[in-house]
Amino acid sequence: MPMSMTLSPEATLGSDPARARLLQVGKRRATGLLGVMVVIYVAAVLLGEDRGLLGFVRAGAEASLVGGLADWFAVTALFRHPLGLPIPHTAVIPERKDQFGRTLGAFVQENLVTPALITDRVRNARIAVRVADWLADEEHAALMAGYIADAAHSLAGVVEEDDVERLIEEGLRRAVDRVDPAAVAARGLTSLISAGYHQEAFNAVLRGTARFLDEHRRDLQARFLAESPWWRPESIDKKIFTSLIDGALHLLEEIADDPEHPMRDEVDRQLEELIHKLETSPALQARIARAKEELIGSQIPQFAATLWRDARRTLEAQAADPGSELRTRLTGAIAGAGRRLRDDPTLLARAEQLVESVATYIVDHFHGELGALVDTAISRWDGEETARRLELLLGPDLQFIRINGTVIGGLAGIGIHAVGVGLG
Repeated sequence: MPMSMTLSPEATLGSDPARARLLQVGKRRATGLLGVMVVIYVAAVLLGEDRGLLGFVRAGAEASLVGGLADWFAVTALFRHPLGLPIPHTAVIPERKDQFGRTLGAFVQENLVTPALITDRVRNARIAVRVADWLADEEHAALMAGYIADAAHSLAGVVEEDDVERLIEEGLRRAVDRVDPAAVAARGLTSLISAGYHQEAFNAVLRGTARFLDEHRRDLQARFLAESPWWRPESIDKKIFTSLIDGALHLLEEIADDPEHPMRDEVDRQLEELIHKLETSPALQARIARAKEELIGSQIPQFAATLWRDARRTLEAQAADPGSELRTRLTGAIAGAGRRLRDDPTLLARAEQLVESVATYIVDHFHGELGALVDTAISRWDGEETARRLELLLGPDLQFIRINGTVIGGLAGIGIHAVGVGLG
């Protein structure tokens, strides 16, 4: 048998003090009216006269007692045994709770959550239109952006750093493992040569070299003189150095200014030969692969840890600041998505169709589970507690049934007495 579950005070069946006061007031009124009828009936009996006006009073009071007591019994029997007596078919809710759950579950399943009904309700609800209008509003978009940022911040604080770093490291390793550095280098050099970028780079190298030689002429000369033979005069060494530097600068300038210089052809030839080796040389490919493995082994773990720490600090700072770039960009992206969805009929129609398809899929595949969910939930409730909560929820209205029964019973008794007097 399923275990019973005591409902919490916040259960939707209701248990607030206001309802308890209403129930007590209703009970006092219904019982007070019944007590008045008892007094009237006793007085009429003690007067010993059932004719004339007193007969109508006695008949009305007697019928009121019958109606009031009958309705008191009926209302009480829903929630408990009247006067504590185990009368059959009383305490209906505690005794028939499980049956009620099965019946309600079947009713919900067969009448409220049918695929056709849910699909029709979802279609008429225009959920995608409402979502688009809501998101297109900047205030709503900012609110949603704040929720997303706070959720991301909270998630970042919950996860284990080692797990995240390991996950990033594994992702980086897989990405690097899929890359053939030799092939990538060959394709990159081929693209550079085809676009002529290698000559621009060569020109930059020439100009940079010339600028370096000219700016460090004195330092280079001092080193040249320090390494010259002791027996050669310094003046001759200076002339030799000047000739070498001037010649080198002239050559660099000549190559840089001449697009057809033979040196450029040599650069092209050397690069093409390097590309060929990258594509065909097992030895070069193996060296590059070893360099890649060394990079993976030594740098990626540290890079993954640094990447996560930096990302986490940035996320914490951005999430905590209402005017941060993260929240601003999220707000703009959400509002923009809402506007695009709202203003694009084709996209909106697809979104509506998606919502409808999801709802239909859920109902089709979990149709039976919904009824079972209601049945299981009710079967786990404690019977007496359920009756008490339902009495708090429905009791004030049910007490009016007792009052109405007393009044209607009295009127019926007067009417019946009148018919009897008329026939007599």
